[in-house]
Amino acid sequence: MQVNKKRYTGIVSSDKMDKTIVVTVTTRKLHPLYKKYVNSTKKVKAHDETNSAGMGDTVRVVECRPISKEKSWRLEQIIERAK
Repeated sequence: MQVNKKRYTGIVSSDKMDKTIVVTVTTRKLHPLYKKYVNSTKKVKAHDETNSAGMGDTVRVVECRPISKEKSWRLEQIIERAK
């Protein structure tokens, strides 16, 4: 197992595909000129082998080899279940 893999924490926004979830990752960055925090979001498709994650769950995904055309992430851990 490699140590230098990217890890994102985000919220599952879709689980309708088989063995695939869409995770929305939100980051906050300070704008260099205006000194205001700017939110940026990105959506990544992640491999979920057991279809265990559901809509609204907070999950951690880790970088992996390309599994399909758009899927290069896999589910590492479900941090919190949706209520």
